[in-house]
Amino acid sequence: MINRLICCILLFFCACLNAQDMKEGFNYLESGKYAQAEKYFSGILEEFPANRTAKLCYGRAVGLNGNSQKAVTLFTKLIQEYPNDYEMKLNYAESLLWNKEFSRAKPYYKTLLDENPSSFGALLGYANTLSNLQEFDEALIYIDKALKVSPGNNNALISKKYVRLGQANEYLKRQKYSEAVKILENNLVEFKNDKETLLSLANVYINSNQFDEAIDTYKRLPTSKLNDVIKLNGLSLLNHLKGFEKKALILSEEAYGQIESISDQYIINQTKERYAQALIWNKKYAPATLLVKEINRDNINENWAMALRATLNVYKSNFKESLKDYEQILKNDVASFDGNLGSANALKAIGSYDKAYTAAKKTLTYYDNQKDALYFVRKLEESFTPFAEHTFAYSFDNGDNSAIALTNTIKYPVSTKFKLLGDFTFRTTRNRLSENKATANTFNTGFEYQLNPSISFKGLLGLNITNAEQNKYNRILSDVSFKIKPFKLQVLDIGYKRTIESFNADLLAREIVQDNFYVNYNLSTNFNLGWYTQYYFTTQNDNNTRNLLFTSLYYNILSKPILKAGINYQNITFKNQVPTIYFSPENFNAVEIFVDLLKDEDIAKESNWFYGANLATGYQFIDENEKQNTYRIQTKIGYKFAGGSLLNFYATNSNIASVTAAGFKYTELGVRFKWYIPTNKNVFE
Repeated sequence: MINRLICCILLFFCACLNAQDMKEGFNYLESGKYAQAEKYFSGILEEFPANRTAKLCYGRAVGLNGNSQKAVTLFTKLIQEYPNDYEMKLNYAESLLWNKEFSRAKPYYKTLLDENPSSFGALLGYANTLSNLQEFDEALIYIDKALKVSPGNNNALISKKYVRLGQANEYLKRQKYSEAVKILENNLVEFKNDKETLLSLANVYINSNQFDEAIDTYKRLPTSKLNDVIKLNGLSLLNHLKGFEKKALILSEEAYGQIESISDQYIINQTKERYAQALIWNKKYAPATLLVKEINRDNINENWAMALRATLNVYKSNFKESLKDYEQILKNDVASFDGNLGSANALKAIGSYDKAYTAAKKTLTYYDNQKDALYFVRKLEESFTPFAEHTFAYSFDNGDNSAIALTNTIKYPVSTKFKLLGDFTFRTTRNRLSENKATANTFNTGFEYQLNPSISFKGLLGLNITNAEQNKYNRILSDVSFKIKPFKLQVLDIGYKRTIESFNADLLAREIVQDNFYVNYNLSTNFNLGWYTQYYFTTQNDNNTRNLLFTSLYYNILSKPILKAGINYQNITFKNQVPTIYFSPENFNAVEIFVDLLKDEDIAKESNWFYGANLATGYQFIDENEKQNTYRIQTKIGYKFAGGSLLNFYATNSNIASVTAAGFKYTELGVRFKWYIPTNKNVFE
């Protein structure tokens, strides 16, 4: 009995000595120094190859050090060597998680729970497996079971937090924002002011366009040097999304000034990136270019740095340069979100619509149901979806002329390069004094073809059928033009258009055919200044000719909504003056200043309003007459329905004498409805 007792004491002492010998290795594992742990326990096994604890710890060190497949192989052998060792089985199951073999891990953990339903390791491991399989509700049930076995266990609580974060992220991907918010708020009850949860919550609010709620969420972050910088970066982005670019820049500058007080390199890079973005948003391209160059010099071939440079080039309309960066990003990481969707945007901007669509769809293969990519695809498909447009207008002037016009237009894309066009207009006019009446029916049909990304052609052939009291006639009409983008930020239209003068009944009765040769030129800049010029040379079948020059110099004050102001100048000359028939001065000049406010229908989201208002005032000079005050008011308001169809009302009131005669006032009221024609054909497929 004494000998047996001495033997037991000796065995216990040896076991303790062995454990003490491996304390250094245990410390490596606990502190996350897995490479050192792997090396340490490998050395132990060379000296003690049968040591079970060393085998187990070595397997864990290998797996946690990143070689998960080797860990699975090691633990597969160990559970065969120790078939009844429950701890070894738990580690084998965990190695499957390291190797992302969640489908294999799930049934294995189930057998472990059948063997021991109260095993904390099995309960928590099974919960983590279910979480990775996105079975979040079931995962939370098993975490709660684990917490009953080990109340307040930190590992279980951390797992619970991340399961909820994962569940909220899945709801976010499916655009179920209220469900995501509810889960994250529940997380904050249990993990008060948790930074990761607050940042996830702010992200949900951003994606759901609840910007004020996102701002409040950022302000809930606990105060610290690091959190303060994170907060300022977030608030800068949100002010940009709300259209407050100057405030976004002020906040970003404040964050940028604090990066020397933090050591987290990821947040430092994020802060530099946000500051560069804020400079770009405010069109401060010179300092933005310097900062972006510095960032790319310090982060050579880093995707986020190249994406930033690509963004700068997009804003400066250097789309081909931005595309080079996006292509390099995709070489580095084929699944890069910035690379895929960024290249889609750049390709669209240069007119390569098929390639843009392919890039956007590829984005969705990596980021299923991603909001921005889905929106891009939907808008691109919409721009090549057949649509019909119907307009009803009623106009009158102080010369007792009135008119009613109904216009129907159809555009039917056959491919991204070729579109069929057609329109029909019915116009009836009368003069209450002379009782003259006339109606005109105009039909046009043709096509539009993109010759290359920089040049497109439009050709229309039409027929005008006029029925006036003194005259009935049919006339062939046409409209042929080229739209050219010679250089970046420039658009040039060159065309020929044959029309019938149809403003009032008297003019329709006179059968005045106009052959218009025209040029439109628009120049935009990166510093908010723009210039638009239009020139018409018109020959008429009454042996008269007209020259019309219109030019506008404007400045973009805001981009959301668009607000611009500028000055317009117009000059009109006629070879022959026939004032009793139509307004035909020898020399007409008009100068006006204007303000234009616009929320464009093309960028308005579904179930939202859009609007526009153009106000102008100035002077007109007709031949040798005294100058006259002029004004022009144009307004519209509309609503975009789900599916993209829209309805808008518009009104125009003006006294500018460029249409019929001096001293007149003209008013037009109208309503327009646009809808997309259902079709099974998608030009991209």
